[in-house]
Amino acid sequence: MMKRLVLLMVLLTAVLLTACGGSATTSVVSADVNPATLPATVDVKTVAAVKERDDVVLLDVREQWEYDEGHIPGVTLIPMNEVASRLSEIPTDKEVIVTCRSGNRSGQVADFLRAQGFDNVHNMQGGILAWEAAGLPVDR
Repeated sequence: MMKRLVLLMVLLTAVLLTACGGSATTSVVSADVNPATLPATVDVKTVAAVKERDDVVLLDVREQWEYDEGHIPGVTLIPMNEVASRLSEIPTDKEVIVTCRSGNRSGQVADFLRAQGFDNVHNMQGGILAWEAAGLPVDR
C-alpha cells in the first residue's frame, strides 16, 4: 500500500511539473498572425516574423552606448530611465514589443507600461543576446 502511495505521489509530481514546465506566455507565430494576439512574452523568432508589420513597433530600452554597440534594425530607442517622460511617443494603436540586453529591463518596462494602461505591450524574451544567438541581423 505504501509503495502505491509513493508511486502515485511521484506520478502526480511528474504530471504537475510537466504541466508547469513550459511557458504558456511564450510562443512562436508566423508572420501572418494578428500581432494583437501575441502573448505577454514573445521569443526572438516571433519578433523577427512580425517586426516589419505596420501595426508593430519594436522598442529598445537600453542606454545609447549599448544601442550603438548593436541593435535590431528598425528598432526605436527610448532608454529605460526616459520611458516615463516619453510615454506620448509610445503608440497605443500598435503592438509594442519591448527589448533590452537580456529581457530583464524590457520586462520591467513592459510591466510599467501595462500599469500605465497600455494593453498592447509584449516583452521580447532574452533580449539582444538571444537575438544575436539566433543569428538574426544586427545594425552596428
